[in-house]
Amino acid sequence: MIKEKFNLTGKIAIITGASKGIGEAMARGIAEFGATVIVSSRKQAAVDAVAEQFQSEGLSAFGIECHVGNAEHREILVKKVMEKYGRIDILINNAGTNPYFGPIHEMPENLYQKTMDVNINSAMSLSNLVYPIMKAQGGGSIIHISSIEGFHATKLMAAYNISKTALIMLGKNQAIEWGRHNIRVNTICPGYVRTKLSEALLSNEEVVKKFEANCALGRYSTPDEMAGLAVFLASDASSYMTGSTLVNDGGLLHAPLF
Repeated sequence: MIKEKFNLTGKIAIITGASKGIGEAMARGIAEFGATVIVSSRKQAAVDAVAEQFQSEGLSAFGIECHVGNAEHREILVKKVMEKYGRIDILINNAGTNPYFGPIHEMPENLYQKTMDVNINSAMSLSNLVYPIMKAQGGGSIIHISSIEGFHATKLMAAYNISKTALIMLGKNQAIEWGRHNIRVNTICPGYVRTKLSEALLSNEEVVKKFEANCALGRYSTPDEMAGLAVFLASDASSYMTGSTLVNDGGLLHAPLF
């Protein structure tokens, strides 16, 4: 049955940046389809709150603090999951940051490096940590959360754009190298989603008006509108899909010139 291919019962999933926004929505979606989700983010209190809320709804969840920009934290995250559950079937690299908004020539090197460390280097590192585990298990699904900003230039957002473009290519290279071990790697590129990260941008009335005029659906999205793709890519419903980049932007990238 096709319906059964979406069943994630018995699967163990790590979702980074899952204490709010897109990450929390994806964690909920994965859990609703039967998986045990590891809610991960920078602060233990925040991940515990989400995990406890999920548990109160009958979902299987556990919170583990992890600042993805910290190598030791990444190693501890994977170690704790393996000690508790003995396997990792799904990894969603969702955590992201955008600490600098300004011209390239004035960009502080430390903020550029922070962006790279959180947005791309952590995804590579966590993927490498779960790779031998998934290989030994006979497979797994890794999902990177990039952005439509990885497809086009945006003034004053160079570091963020560069990191998100790199994340797309990381997924493609992992896919061709790891496919023989039945490890699938795909990337989701959200458009404008109402989250804390996009709050400043979407509070600008001029930006919102321009966006609504150019977006085919005429609106920004909500975090839960990204969760369905995560469930699909995590499950056997996408068992023949790897190296793919899925854009979920309400048609913004296809905006007509006239």
